[in-house]
Amino acid sequence: MGQIELQDHHLEEDNIVTIIGRNQEAVRQTLSTLLLRWRRRIFKKPTIEDFQTIEVEDSYLGPRIDGDIVTSDFVMEMVQHFKNQRMIHKRYIYQIVAKAMKIFQPVTSLASISLVDDAHITVCGDIHGQFYDLIHIFELNGFPSKENPYLFNGDFVFVFFLFAAIYLARGNHESDGLNESFGFHREVSYKVGEQCVELFSQAFCFLPLAHLINDQFFVVHGGLFTHDGVNLSKIRDINRFCQPPDEGLMSDLLWSDPQTSLGRAPSKRGCGVMFGEDVTTKFLTDNNLKLIIRSHEVKDDGFEVMHHGQLITVFSAPNYCDREILSCPK
Repeated sequence: MGQIELQDHHLEEDNIVTIIGRNQEAVRQTLSTLLLRWRRRIFKKPTIEDFQTIEVEDSYLGPRIDGDIVTSDFVMEMVQHFKNQRMIHKRYIYQIVAKAMKIFQPVTSLASISLVDDAHITVCGDIHGQFYDLIHIFELNGFPSKENPYLFNGDFVFVFFLFAAIYLARGNHESDGLNESFGFHREVSYKVGEQCVELFSQAFCFLPLAHLINDQFFVVHGGLFTHDGVNLSKIRDINRFCQPPDEGLMSDLLWSDPQTSLGRAPSKRGCGVMFGEDVTTKFLTDNNLKLIIRSHEVKDDGFEVMHHGQLITVFSAPNYCDREILSCPK
C-alpha cells in the first residue's frame, strides 16, 4: 500500500496578516461578498477563452508557454521569475487557470486518488500565499512530479503556480468573501486586473471539496458534519460550482473543527460545527475508512493527532499570525 506524508516544513520568517475575531469572520465574509456582487455589475465577466486574445509583447522577458502544454521547464523558470520579484505575463496566468478549470470540471466533489504499492503522496496543509515557504517544502521534499505527487488541502492562496501540476482541494479561503477580506482580491486586481479576480473566483468553484486516497484516507480542509448519516456518495454529489453557503454539507467540509469533548457543539467561526471523537469514529466506521486528514487550524508543532489516532491536522504556513510553528518530523 502507498504511503502518505504530512508536510509542514517551515522557514523562520515573519509574516504579517490581518487578524480578526472568530465571531466576526462570518459577518465580514458576508459583507465582503455583498460588496463583490456590486462590483461585478460593473466589470465584464471573463470567459475561459480570454487568454487567446491577449498578446505577449516582444519586450516581455519572462518564461513562455509554447502551445497548450505547461512543461516542467516552464514551471521551474516561473519559480525563478517569482524569486526575482517578477510576474509572468497575464496571458499565461489566464491560460494556466483556464486549463486547470477544464481538468477539474469533470472531477466529482470527492476526488479519488489511487496509489500503487510503495508509492507515496505528500499532503500539505494551509499555505496562505507564503511563496518562499512553499518553495522550501519543494526543496526539502522534491518538486512535484508523477513520482512525487502533492495534495494541497485548501487555503493555499498562491494559486496559479499550484495549478500547474498538483492535486488541490478547496478550503474556506477559496471563496469570494474571504478573498475580499484578506487581500487576495485587492492584490490580483492591482497586479493583473479585475477580470482576473473573476476568473479565479470561477476557478475556485471547480476545486474538489475533499479527496479519498486508496479508499481509506479521507482528506478535507475543515471537518465533519452537523449530523450523522453523511456517506461518501452524498459528498461526491455535492454541487460545488457556487460560492460556499453558510450551512450544509459544503460549509461543514470547509469550516468544521474537531474538539476534545464528545458530541457536537456550535462553532465559534460562525460556520461549520465542532465535532468529537465519537463523531469521527462513526463517520470512519460507516464509510469503511481508516483516517481523516484535515487542515484549517494553526498547530504549534505543524501538526496534531487527535481522536485516538483517527484524525490528523496538518498546517504548513510557518509564523502564521506571527506564531512560530515547528517542523513536523517525517
